[in-house]
Amino acid sequence: MSGYELSTTKKKTKSVYVSTVISIALVLLMTGLLGLILVHARNLSKYVKENIVLNIIVNDDTTEGDVLAMQKDVEKDPYVLRTEYISKELAAKNLREDLGEDFVEFLGHNPLLPSIDVYLKEQYANTDSIQTFIKKVSNSSKVKEVVYQESLIDMVNKNIRVISIVVLAFTVILLVIAVALINNTIRLAIYSQRFLIKSMQLIGATKNFIRKPYILYGIVHGLLGALIAILLLLFTLQFSQRQIPELVFLRNWYEFGAIFLGVIILGVLIAGLSTYFAVTKYLKAKSHSLYR
Repeated sequence: MSGYELSTTKKKTKSVYVSTVISIALVLLMTGLLGLILVHARNLSKYVKENIVLNIIVNDDTTEGDVLAMQKDVEKDPYVLRTEYISKELAAKNLREDLGEDFVEFLGHNPLLPSIDVYLKEQYANTDSIQTFIKKVSNSSKVKEVVYQESLIDMVNKNIRVISIVVLAFTVILLVIAVALINNTIRLAIYSQRFLIKSMQLIGATKNFIRKPYILYGIVHGLLGALIAILLLLFTLQFSQRQIPELVFLRNWYEFGAIFLGVIILGVLIAGLSTYFAVTKYLKAKSHSLYR
């Protein structure tokens, strides 16, 4: 083969490899983006549930010391994430800010009662667990009533359940598509090398000897594609958080790290296996079938 032909072949091979890496990167980027959406949706669900508040209204004749002691007892409950004591004065201040006028001055007294705002752990933010919790705290003579928005809790849990099912189904479908796209990309890349593979086999090279460099190249391509996808995902994260600062509250780098690791494993695994099966196909093929 002439130097010109060798140069042309090398250029074509490089072009195939570059397009393979870019294709893998784009598919993994799409998969990683869905993973980030899943993480944000999961964290948003947790944030919403853990910010549903139960108001334990305390009797007016209860001293502040008794209320604080009760607050400590409530905090020990396994259902409770955190609590906040709202005195009569603080309750009046908050309502005054909401109304935009001084209702205490208008009424001549402060009709509000002290209360303890209770925030439950995520797994207990449902109607059954809340009812169980209310029964426990209502046994105290200091408690006048426990107030919460039952319709809001039911709506949150119902919507989160529906969204979770839809997103999970979409994830499975996208994962299947991602595997198919990367597999087809690898097969097309190996297709351009089919004559070289068969030539090496005809001159006596063993199947493992022929397969090994292709599989290594496939793994490297999968790794490069995954790293490019991760860089693009990091850029997307930074850009989205600049545009929507509230997303910072949902940020969890441990979960993001798991997604990035999953992208790398997915890229390497699919690329390596696809290369293995594609090369094996042409090793088993008859010489005349290579022209089809």
